[in-house]
Amino acid sequence: MTIGVVLAAAGRGERLGAGAPKAYFALRGEMLLLRALRPFLAHPAVTAVAVVVGDPSDARARAVLGDPRVQLVRGGAERQDSVRAGIAALGEADLILVHDAARPFVTRALIDAVAEAALRHGAAVPAIPVPETVKRVDGAGFVAATEPRDRLRLAQTPQGFRAALLRRAHAEAAAAGRRATDDAALVELIGERVLLVPGDPHNIKITSPADRTIAEAILAAATEAGRG
Repeated sequence: MTIGVVLAAAGRGERLGAGAPKAYFALRGEMLLLRALRPFLAHPAVTAVAVVVGDPSDARARAVLGDPRVQLVRGGAERQDSVRAGIAALGEADLILVHDAARPFVTRALIDAVAEAALRHGAAVPAIPVPETVKRVDGAGFVAATEPRDRLRLAQTPQGFRAALLRRAHAEAAAAGRRATDDAALVELIGERVLLVPGDPHNIKITSPADRTIAEAILAAATEAGRG
């Protein structure tokens, strides 16, 4: 099995309030981008990584270079455009994993679980249960329905796909002008099924100042556990 990786790092980070693309935000002195990249480079099946950024000439982006498997790719107007550019830059691989650089705590175990499920079933996404009651609202802000949360999940990345399937999903979406908030949705739109595998509660996406606080706490707990 060979794996190509698209690391989406072109987000502007406006909600984070860092004054720079969020992939360049530092946790304890290290950029989110580098933290997110490292587990993939440590994986023996990963043969190529397309790191998609707003400006490939930015010195902060170029800090990821050095491993011959890594290349920088210029992102597009939206995440879907950026991922498509990353896919186009990858060479041949059995699987493609798409991961957000704003998720710096991805583990080898999660990468393996997603990759193995995608290899068997075509597409796989890590997800965690919804911990709170979910209300669907109408246009005026009133509750239209209370959704049964036992059937709901919160999707994470990395999302994994057989390479040909993901390329087809993106190509058909581009041709039809379809947009989606994640790559799994594009695969669903062409009639293919996506398997959910257990996600990791620590695999948070850092998009707001509150997320920064949680991330710092995760790192502090990991440091303390290491001392123990």
